[in-house]
Amino acid sequence: MSSAPLTIAIGGDHAGLPLKTILQEALAAAGHEVLDVGTNDTASVDYPDFAHQVCAAVEGGRASFGVLVCGSGIGMQIAANRHAGIRATVLHGTTEARLTRAHNDANVACFGARTTGPEVALDALNAFLATEFEGGRHARRLAKLAPPAA
Repeated sequence: MSSAPLTIAIGGDHAGLPLKTILQEALAAAGHEVLDVGTNDTASVDYPDFAHQVCAAVEGGRASFGVLVCGSGIGMQIAANRHAGIRATVLHGTTEARLTRAHNDANVACFGARTTGPEVALDALNAFLATEFEGGRHARRLAKLAPPAA
């Protein structure tokens, strides 16, 4: 995991719970403060509820990054990217993790518990947290993602 301790908001739905638990424990073991917004039960829940809570923590400055887990990661990514200050991406490996941080300044990592194994997810999360945004031409491109002025 990243060398400097961070505050990381984490959330997942019922399908993501097993992987969420593994990621949460690894983050805590690495010395990060983990803000767990749930779910912590296998009862069926709605993934947007948890995505919105994690994104609110990141947007509000209570967390440096967010981690979201559902069955595929896709629903969480869609819900998270509804927030103006969030750049969320589904991760399947370390290359995506490094590039999305370096080039897109992503701040929420999404994982699919049914599509990505724990070891791969842990490696990807480590790469995500350890990679700095490169800025430069990438900052210019990110600025173009802002909503147009009214």
